[in-house]
Amino acid sequence: MAHHSRTGPAYRVETQRLVVRCWEPRDAPMFNAAIVASWDHLSPWMPWARGDRPSVESTVAGLRRWRAEFDRDEDYVYGILSRDETTILGSTGLHTRRGEGAREIGYWIHVDHVGHGYATEASAALTKVAFEVDYVNRVEIRCVPSNARSAAVPRKLGFTHEATLRQRLAEGDGTYRDAMIWTLLASDYPSSPAASTEIEAYDVLGRRIL
Repeated sequence: MAHHSRTGPAYRVETQRLVVRCWEPRDAPMFNAAIVASWDHLSPWMPWARGDRPSVESTVAGLRRWRAEFDRDEDYVYGILSRDETTILGSTGLHTRRGEGAREIGYWIHVDHVGHGYATEASAALTKVAFEVDYVNRVEIRCVPSNARSAAVPRKLGFTHEATLRQRLAEGDGTYRDAMIWTLLASDYPSSPAASTEIEAYDVLGRRIL
């Protein structure tokens, strides 16, 4: 693939219905309320959503860490918010854990806002950012096979189900679950639904980069 000079990372992405932006520590009270409200909804799928619900203080610490990793180009965790940014709809990320030339998209949606296609809309936007701002070769989405709602997102966006890896996701209690691996390659991207999604992306100074 041709070498491009990188203009990112995208700190803010606007879609038809959403603002997908870098978390700020000041979001902690609102974000903590969203996590606590969604705790029981998320616990079957998210190992971190078990046990004691987090305090606002621990959420501040988490958001400060995410913001630092974002600024250092180590990992990119985003909030999913309503267009006026008064409502937290969920959280997502362009994760770097799959190594050079790849991003992994993860997501969860607030219990009160599931079923509106927000995960798909946010994932389409971040897929576009991954290929057109970060110029990666591959985007991955992983989920447990039993999470039909989560698996519907990559399917809708034209990702290919490459494999289901056995006992690959650690549960935190010493057990493991299978992982479906969905991928979209740079060569697949131009004909995928994600490529035609309309977004605006902005850098840290608020300059439009997409």
